[in-house]
Amino acid sequence: MPVLAEVRERFHRERPLDGVTVAACLHVTAETANLVRALIAGGAQVGLCAANPLSTQDEVASALTERHGATVLAARGESAERYAEHVQTLVQEAPQVTIDDGADLISAIHESSPEDAGRMLGGTEETTAGLLRVRRLAEQGALACPVLAVNESRTERAFNDRFGTGQSTIDGILRATNLLLAGRTVVVLGYGWTGRGVALRARGAGASVVVCEIDPLRALEARMEGYEVMGSLAAAERGDVFVTVTGGRDVLRGEHFERMKDGAVLANAGHFDVEIKLEDLRALAVGGRREALPLVEEHMLADGRRLNLLAEGRVVNLAAGEGHPASVMDMSFAGQALCVEHLVSSAGVLEPGVLPVPDRIDDEVARLKLASLGVQIDELSEEQRVYRSAWEQGA
Repeated sequence: MPVLAEVRERFHRERPLDGVTVAACLHVTAETANLVRALIAGGAQVGLCAANPLSTQDEVASALTERHGATVLAARGESAERYAEHVQTLVQEAPQVTIDDGADLISAIHESSPEDAGRMLGGTEETTAGLLRVRRLAEQGALACPVLAVNESRTERAFNDRFGTGQSTIDGILRATNLLLAGRTVVVLGYGWTGRGVALRARGAGASVVVCEIDPLRALEARMEGYEVMGSLAAAERGDVFVTVTGGRDVLRGEHFERMKDGAVLANAGHFDVEIKLEDLRALAVGGRREALPLVEEHMLADGRRLNLLAEGRVVNLAAGEGHPASVMDMSFAGQALCVEHLVSSAGVLEPGVLPVPDRIDDEVARLKLASLGVQIDELSEEQRVYRSAWEQGA
């Protein structure tokens, strides 16, 4: 992770986070460990809990605690109750900055310690689902600090969402099932940046791809890019593999399950395990459920059809695979580290609300990545700079 390494080395020299308490609710993986190390190098005191119990790497949690002095509250497979306790433990530390993957941490602070929320320097949010929650908080006039929308930064959308989740989602599905995608129909529900990446990789593996959307422009884009586009109920009858990636809930429900083929595979690539309505699926499984493979739960319907749920409906690229390649998380976490630095250096300047990531941070991450690849690009000449900044010159 050369980009984050560059940031960490500068942080070590300059100590821009000296004395700052940072709490993070992220997937506890080796890549996340490098972000934590960078923050500690900058002088921060860091607490970390797990955004998803099935993605936690216990050896990473131990190493961060024993070798690097972080407070890590995470164990693979921990219960929802234990997870909630871990979040509350971090809340009680009154962190000055939060890093969220789903907004659980900053939501808990606003709910149980609103006075601490008002004293925060700010937070960052890395998911679509999390930003939906934070924006609802802001609309109610209850958001007490600035939150940087990392999920909507240029580098995050292009690399983390499209290339990272796009590839790792297909990887997780294949690891769990060993399916041949060629010749099958893959239904992608949601054509945001992540959905585009999933659709592209599925088509590259030889699958026919159907896209379902609620946004007319995104649906039109999918059609113009060569995919079939239809309503989700019609797609339910066509699909062999279904991937939800909307950031919403109840995307696949009982009415969809009732129409699906025998052997259909259900996978979720959204952050929370609410996109596939598990209550409906289990209610229809009158013939019982069984573990067909590790991370594959077969549901037997009354008419003998079998529907296969992957990774309990949790985010499949992390629960059944290894998540994003390190080269993708390198850029994402370098951006996170620079966003934390921005919140600290802008103390008292930024107003409460959901704010965009400054362009200079995206530019810096991209510049460092290009340098690590040995790639050089052009620069504007002085005449070109003048032309771009003046209104007098036309055709």
